[in-house]
Amino acid sequence: MKIKLMLAVAATVMAGSVMAQSAFEGFYAQVGIGYETVSPSISTSLSVGGVGIPTGISTSNSNSFAGTVTAGYNFAINKDFLLGIGAEYSPIAGNSQNVNLSVPGLSANNPVGTYKKKNSYNFFVSPGMVVGNDGLAYAKIGYTGAAQSENSVDGSSTTNYTGYSLGLGYKQIIKGGLYGFGEVNYASYGNKTYTQSGSIAGTPVSASITSSANVMNVLVGVGYKF
Repeated sequence: MKIKLMLAVAATVMAGSVMAQSAFEGFYAQVGIGYETVSPSISTSLSVGGVGIPTGISTSNSNSFAGTVTAGYNFAINKDFLLGIGAEYSPIAGNSQNVNLSVPGLSANNPVGTYKKKNSYNFFVSPGMVVGNDGLAYAKIGYTGAAQSENSVDGSSTTNYTGYSLGLGYKQIIKGGLYGFGEVNYASYGNKTYTQSGSIAGTPVSASITSSANVMNVLVGVGYKF
């Protein structure tokens, strides 16, 4: 009798645990599409013969189509909260924008090249709160990187940036393991400074450019929880 009673209690506990499991616990993969804005910040300095020359450099935001591929795993903290880890990649390059230079004696906003963002990635942790039986509200905190392709009169080059990312999103089960989601994400990429020096007619010349960028996107998509 005692053994049967213990087995019945164990079965009840196990059944309760299964019923309490979140629909989003475990491995998942998803794809998203949406809209992205890249907001660069750029400054420059120029020195000729040790004398600083007032120089301005500017560019505009790049607005473009965005897409991501993501894979991750959600761990159950308890029946109401999950903690996820994941990685995502964006294979779609943004639109090109002009980089303009202003130097005394020359026309203002003289185009000297173009830039565009490409090949961004993000590794993140994602705390989430279960909503009802088949919903999940979550946040994302991550380490992100991206490449910036640059073309100028001197040729083409690529600058790699790293920074942090933040995001908010919601997932809703459609049927079985299939779900839909929506996200808003923000990334801040730290400063990169490049300096060049040389001489013109024996006069030393040096120049430096410092750049950074902020990125925001809005995504919707579908995924599958395995």
